Amino acid sequence: MSGARVDFYVLSDQKDNGRALLACRLIDKAYNLGHSVYLLAASGPQAGALDDLLWTFRQDSFIPHERYPLEGEDDSPVLIGTALPDDRMAQVLINLSDRLPEGLERFERIVELVDQHPEVLAASRERFRQYRERGLTPETHKL
Repeated sequence: MSGARVDFYVLSDQKDNGRALLACRLIDKAYNLGHSVYLLAASGPQAGALDDLLWTFRQDSFIPHERYPLEGEDDSPVLIGTALPDDRMAQVLINLSDRLPEGLERFERIVELVDQHPEVLAASRERFRQYRERGLTPETHKL
């Protein structure tokens, strides 16, 4: 297993779009630092909603992004999909799925977003344990 940095960001509430908005803020920050990002969504509808939200979450920001798999040859610094690509690399993985993705060693940084929904908390605790079993040391940040 690589020495990837794993961060769990824990929101103090369970607003419906809290995790999605936090994902957009983190993508904005990573993009402005010059990092490539892959956002792993739990489902096609969630990926579509995140795609739309990235256009609108802040009036003064533009984050070039695309859905994966790509329609054309253009490569965007931010990709959104429901499965990790074999043919693309990104520095940062933001995991909004409820599973530990395969191929974690390809990322320098893995970000998990947690809110106070009981099922989200339970799944995140399991992933936290799985990261530790793989020799990683997740950090927790309460927001």
